[in-house]
Amino acid sequence: MSNTLGNSLVHLSLCRTNVLESQSRANCLFQGPAIQATLQLKKSLIPTKFHENCSLKKGKVSRRVKHMDSIVPSAVLATDAGSGTAGKFKLDGNSEILVDISAPTSGTLLQINFKITNNKNSLMLHWGGIRDKQKNWVLPSRLPEGTKLYKNQAVRTPFKKSGSDLFLKIEIDNPEIQAIEFLIVDEAQNKWFKNNGGNFRVPLVHKSRSSSKVAVPEDLVQIQAYLRWERKGKQMYTPEQEKMEFEEARKELQMELEKGSSLEDIRKKITKGNKQTKVSEQAPKRYSTPKRIQRRQRDVMTLLNKYAAESIEEKPSVISRVSSPIELFLKAKEEQGCGSILNKQIFKLGEKKILALVTEAIGKKKVHLATDLGGPLTLHWALSKNVGEWQAPPSSVAPKGSVMLERASETPFADSSSSDPPYQVQSLEIEIGEENYVGMPFVLRSGENWIKNGGSDFYVNFSNAAKKVKKDVGDGNGTAKALLEKIAEMESEAQKSFMHRFNIAADLMGWAKDSGELGLAGILVWMRFMATRQLIWNKNYNVKPREISKAQERLTDLLQDIYKTHPQHRELLRMIMSTVGRGGEGDVGQRIRDEILVIQRNNDCKGGMMEEWHQKLHNNTSPDDVVICQALIDHIKSDFDMSVYWKTLNSNGITKERLLSYDRAIHSEPNLRRDQKDGLLRDLGNYLRTLKAVHSGADLESAIANCMGYKAEGQGFMVGVSINPISGLPGGFPELLQFVLDHVEDKNVEPLLEGLLEAREELRPLLLKPHDRLRDLLFLDIALDSTVRTAIERGYEELNNAGSEKIMSFITLALENLALSSDNNEDLIYCLKGWDLAQKMCKRGDDQWALYAKSVLDRTRLALASKAEHYDKVLQPSAEYLGSLLDVDQWAVNIFTEEIIRAGSAASLSSLLNRLDPVLRKTANLGSWQVISPIEAVGYVVVVDELLTVQNMTYEKPTILVAKSVKGEEEIPDGAVAVLTPDMPDVLSHVSVRARNSKVCFATCFDPNILNDLKEKEGKLLQLKPTSADIVYSELKDGELLGGSSTTLRDDDSPSLTLVKKQFCGRYAISSEEFTNEMVGAKSRNISYLKGKVPSWVGIPTSVALPFGVFEKVLSDDSNQKVAATLLSLKRKLGEGDFNALGEIRQTVLQLAAPPQLVKELKSTMQGSGMPWPGDEGEKRWEQAWTAIKKVWASKWNERAYFSTRKVKLDHDYLCMAVLVQEIINADYAFVIHTTNPSSGDSSEIYAEVVKGLGETLVGAYPGRALSFISKKNDLNSPKVLGYPSKPIGLFIRRSIIFRSDSNGEDLEGYAGAGLYDRYCSFTLI
Repeated sequence: MSNTLGNSLVHLSLCRTNVLESQSRANCLFQGPAIQATLQLKKSLIPTKFHENCSLKKGKVSRRVKHMDSIVPSAVLATDAGSGTAGKFKLDGNSEILVDISAPTSGTLLQINFKITNNKNSLMLHWGGIRDKQKNWVLPSRLPEGTKLYKNQAVRTPFKKSGSDLFLKIEIDNPEIQAIEFLIVDEAQNKWFKNNGGNFRVPLVHKSRSSSKVAVPEDLVQIQAYLRWERKGKQMYTPEQEKMEFEEARKELQMELEKGSSLEDIRKKITKGNKQTKVSEQAPKRYSTPKRIQRRQRDVMTLLNKYAAESIEEKPSVISRVSSPIELFLKAKEEQGCGSILNKQIFKLGEKKILALVTEAIGKKKVHLATDLGGPLTLHWALSKNVGEWQAPPSSVAPKGSVMLERASETPFADSSSSDPPYQVQSLEIEIGEENYVGMPFVLRSGENWIKNGGSDFYVNFSNAAKKVKKDVGDGNGTAKALLEKIAEMESEAQKSFMHRFNIAADLMGWAKDSGELGLAGILVWMRFMATRQLIWNKNYNVKPREISKAQERLTDLLQDIYKTHPQHRELLRMIMSTVGRGGEGDVGQRIRDEILVIQRNNDCKGGMMEEWHQKLHNNTSPDDVVICQALIDHIKSDFDMSVYWKTLNSNGITKERLLSYDRAIHSEPNLRRDQKDGLLRDLGNYLRTLKAVHSGADLESAIANCMGYKAEGQGFMVGVSINPISGLPGGFPELLQFVLDHVEDKNVEPLLEGLLEAREELRPLLLKPHDRLRDLLFLDIALDSTVRTAIERGYEELNNAGSEKIMSFITLALENLALSSDNNEDLIYCLKGWDLAQKMCKRGDDQWALYAKSVLDRTRLALASKAEHYDKVLQPSAEYLGSLLDVDQWAVNIFTEEIIRAGSAASLSSLLNRLDPVLRKTANLGSWQVISPIEAVGYVVVVDELLTVQNMTYEKPTILVAKSVKGEEEIPDGAVAVLTPDMPDVLSHVSVRARNSKVCFATCFDPNILNDLKEKEGKLLQLKPTSADIVYSELKDGELLGGSSTTLRDDDSPSLTLVKKQFCGRYAISSEEFTNEMVGAKSRNISYLKGKVPSWVGIPTSVALPFGVFEKVLSDDSNQKVAATLLSLKRKLGEGDFNALGEIRQTVLQLAAPPQLVKELKSTMQGSGMPWPGDEGEKRWEQAWTAIKKVWASKWNERAYFSTRKVKLDHDYLCMAVLVQEIINADYAFVIHTTNPSSGDSSEIYAEVVKGLGETLVGAYPGRALSFISKKNDLNSPKVLGYPSKPIGLFIRRSIIFRSDSNGEDLEGYAGAGLYDRYCSFTLI
């Protein structure tokens, strides 16, 4: 079944009338009814009260909301066959051109009446006749009064004023003139009005040429009208529009008959496929639906998808790019040495280009223009002393052959060519001299066609100050580079129309599929740039809707096929399909976010009320936005009368208090300029359609109708037409969808959400197996997903005073929706199970429910963060590289991934989590802080994004760092007396241990309001007074600094630490029984000490070690002389302050060769201790083990360790590294116990943290929290849980060996060296 892209993408590109937008010589003719019909906004299914305000019929709206069988298409035609109206054209703002043709009862004289409404300017009709389909105009013999001849090519006739309108009457007596073409000219302002960049055209039918009509059966007219409606995107029609559409269908069939087709041929042609006639005059069936559905009980694990996309190395590009003539011309100019280049601009006109090069030599500016456009061209130009103005240039500046006009000059282009390299262009040069001009506006003229820059003048700036600085996107790493370059190469062809773009995308789908995840990401980025209007939609190319539909159908067929065979890419494929659309509105919910950015950008209205509304829309769009948009339109139409704005709002229930109550409040009134009027009326009118489509459920209705079939008995031309439903749908599914439609506008959205999710669950099995209508099923699922997001956002108001149970219910529904749309959703599924348990605990009154729910909330946040990072990794590099190739606005590139994330279910879920977090913390008595190191501090506030970026800095004044990100392995910089962060590093992480040992206040803040308050105090002096569960802070004056603790930094404050250099003991490897202070560090000795002192159920790993001095011994071996020399040179470089040498040193250490004696001793020692020898599994395993040993040695020179030892003035050369070799115990759980509570300093309590699997997730920088508890030492059987686990990762391993650092710089008194150095496994963790 054919569909058309019936959204504003196609409609606007096909038929929007602009001022001077022509970019080719072709006459772009107005197509009469078929195109004008697409300009009418679709009726929306929004609350009745607002419809009454818009003068729409209440009863009809109500029926369309409730029942599929009352969906009726609509359109507005520009031609009325009865009255003789030939056309109605949009001119500018509220002004229209009405054209009426009348003929006398005899003869061939035709009278054409023109009326321009709402316009008082002095306008001229620039016109001529068309004969025998020739391009050149024929001059008429009958000329109205005041008509002047224009260059012997056209005539100009002035309009006459009457009130606020303009009138003109012309007569045509030549029967050979088949049409007239015209433009409207405002000579005073040098302003031309065109029809979509081309000429207006009115066809003429003389009486002698008219023919008789043959009757067409009514049932065929009904079906033809339906097909026309479907091709136009299934719009909502008024009864009057239905009648006009019906007549157009009759005309089309009449023409077929006149061409010789029989009625039977026509009947077979238009009734094929899924369409059938079913004439019935019965009233539509009506039935009531329940207020709430009963959801089926399902095992949540059935939703599990574990498809992970694999990286595919892209094949090298075989595309050899040929330089364009403009690029060759530019290269030749640059090689000629034409002076310093002040500015260089290339304007794109479809496949053609215009180069503007501004140079300066000996104080004189010169403008070089060149283009590869064909045909004779004339430059219509001026100069500016203020940006944008038109001033006639001095005659001394105008090149030879120029014609001086009142405010401009016209100069013909001349041919310019070269044989080496070969190129041919048209060019000219203008020497500006030393005059004080800042730029040059211009347009081009080709015959009677004006060529402009997307409807505006071209403008060349004479300086490079305003030139946009583009982000360096590198060489396309992390992208399907060759594919993106091919897309960029084809973009000029794709700009012609959506038919071209979709066909090109279809041609590239095989390449994208073979390139894997990155290839499909490239297609998605390209389609998103198109959808957000960053790419040109139509370049004066006339294309029929059914041709677009065919190309679109071809593309979505291919996407559907890949969806079947590549389950690991289904998430990306859904996004592409959502962007392309099925022929209806596409994902209009996403367009709400996209289009408001475009409106702000296009109309220069980024601040004030428009920015506040933008933020509100991004946070949660609601039906209120329909009213706000209408209020803005009314306000602008009333010449910016503010009372009209408030009247529209108030009459629809929106008060100032309501605007302030939004999560993103609207404080301001609109403050718009008159020069923005026309653009805003156009863009907001289109935007209103999008808002209505979302909040009326119109897009969802269209998707449902595509799957369930259409019925429309008894209404207009839809009588007797129905579409076959999809076979194999679950039992009760139609009733479920009807429930959704009946409740799509309910204020209480929870029942709607349950219905939507139940529908998605029922639909899911059909999406996982082949189906002949899989595409329609996918678009239904996409529409259901989009409606869930919209409903959740609409329900935010419902949650303002809701309890935790209701918020958790919303979270569960939002999370289920996200899981249903995700490829690799394992972590989301476990979060879903966690929320289910949390709700059950809450209902039964478990006093731990809030604490447990907080851990699930934290884990859900981590899952969302992981998803966002994945999107950024997969999509952003492609956005940056393709954006650079296509010259996309940098702002659109920068926010590409952010907008993808914000548009999905993850954004609404994150918002719900933020609502619940403070509720849980209050219920569980968690407070707003987790204090890791409770040290009083006084310092100046400094805000940073990442602690990592400042860890090597030294602050001269005592500093309180407010860091957005703290991972756990960073160093605390010198001068920092406190680190406050919203991140949640483990209390055993390196940074936590370092903070406690260095007496630095360290705490996590969970309250965003407190955190924002701290950020606002940047640069001010604060005093922090922590307890074990809270921090009180206050502002001090500078003079009070000396009284605070932890505020002064003196060299003698650092602990006095010394290292004793260890010597090689003569052994390459020793067993645990031989561990001594002179051979190994405390880590190894403590392992040896624990043997026989812990219960048998606590496993002690078997251990051996490469003792102190082995590294130095290996380095001195004859086989490593070259490595030793390189290392010595690099250490000197490091000593001179070149810290880049650290990385080079680590790489050099990895080149060490193992002396045979080391291999022999290590093998003997390991086997003697009962440990497996890696070499027994092959040489490769031994190489892995040897590399791991060298990496441990090399970690002596990692940045964190090197700078840490410098801070405490430890002699780095005296640092010796032993390597502890242990067999890894495949633990179920790992834990660390503190014999003194590190948060409170209470020595009567133990503090423990437990993780699943290996302890690496506890001491390493793995996200999430461990299970933590405290217990009194005298009552160990009564632990108190402080936090449930939120770590999403547990590490497990097959039998393997780990190589751990064990230096003499760890566990020194007053210095926490543990965790500074690295450990490596010889096998991979699982």
